[in-house]
Amino acid sequence: MSDIYIAGIAMTVFGRHPNRSLEDLAGEALNGALKDAGCSVKDLGVAYYAGMTNGPLQGQISIPGQVVFSKIGVESIPVYNVENACASGSSAVNLAVQSLRAGTCDVALALGVEKMNIPDKVKAMSIFEAGWDVSRADENFENLRRMGEGVEIPPGSESDKPYSRFMSIYAGLCRYHMKTWGTTQRQIAAVCAKNHQHSVHNPYSQFRKPFTIEEVLAAPPITYPITLPMCAPLSDGSAAAVLCTEDGLKRIGADRSRCIKVAASVIRSFSHRSLEEYDKNVGHLAAKQAYEQAGVGPEDMDVAEVHDASAMGEIIQSENLGFVPFGGGGPAAEAGEFTLGGRIPINTSGGLESKGHPLGATGIGQLYELVTQLRGEAGDRQVLGARFAIQENGGGLQGIEEAAVAIHILKK
Repeated sequence: MSDIYIAGIAMTVFGRHPNRSLEDLAGEALNGALKDAGCSVKDLGVAYYAGMTNGPLQGQISIPGQVVFSKIGVESIPVYNVENACASGSSAVNLAVQSLRAGTCDVALALGVEKMNIPDKVKAMSIFEAGWDVSRADENFENLRRMGEGVEIPPGSESDKPYSRFMSIYAGLCRYHMKTWGTTQRQIAAVCAKNHQHSVHNPYSQFRKPFTIEEVLAAPPITYPITLPMCAPLSDGSAAAVLCTEDGLKRIGADRSRCIKVAASVIRSFSHRSLEEYDKNVGHLAAKQAYEQAGVGPEDMDVAEVHDASAMGEIIQSENLGFVPFGGGGPAAEAGEFTLGGRIPINTSGGLESKGHPLGATGIGQLYELVTQLRGEAGDRQVLGARFAIQENGGGLQGIEEAAVAIHILKK
């Protein structure tokens, strides 16, 4: 089986881009990735397009990839449209890896792009409401919200402005973690403050304002224990990756010193586990599968990017990835273990809550950060001597966990 490499990768600045179209953002990422790989669009054998909002927000329900690609010079090759909620971009990368391993071509493209900032903010936020079984939406919501029952909610902890019901679900997960493991709001705020401080050094980040723990705690509430800086924003942006086999690298004449090996690529879906079956969490099972595929363990990882649509997500995923025991994520975060210079830096990019979260582009944006780290090109946010990196990207919700989880392990 041929080794697979990321030969080129690029992203736009994530944020609000009111005057830019989907194809403009996608074109910037595509051209950046091609230039980084040292190849042209004519070298591509297959393209995977990741996006969630083309249909509901722009009206392009079918063939969004073919439409966008037709405007930026990608044609004639197979194009596949990938929708796997917030894990769409990572799923596109996984499919590109599978295609290359199958020998259908030797150079593949994965590209994700979203334009989520529209005048109707409520409509934009409703995208998240489709990330579960819509036929049982109210039942799902109540079941998940009840996970947090038994935790006293301080007065004034609820926003009077519209917010995604997914934040209420994150709050339920937070409260469950609090009552089960003793996690505190301050520990969650420590994750948020750390990520906002990391983002100061990331020129592609939507937000680059540092926060202290006290400032995070004093920020406007969303729903207890979540405050505004703990949440990922609505974002526009694009990211693209060019992946190659060994033969593909030779054909395009890639600079091997900058090519990063994909040591593991795993997609896994939910199961109907109980809340108490922590070791059966889809993220934990996917991570174990990825470690086995790569022949390494959590102790070998030098840097990680994880899905923190809310700061609590990082605590949960630090446990699922095996960096700490279950229940140990909060204390480790507060102790600085996940900070640059700490034992295992997490979300050196600033994470979704700072860098931004354009759904289809998110996973590839995470991989951009990790490739940059392994190349030693991250500047003031560089993890010194990084050789192995791991990415976790979740999408949607089914039962009591993510509907889909992607894990990638990269090796220098």
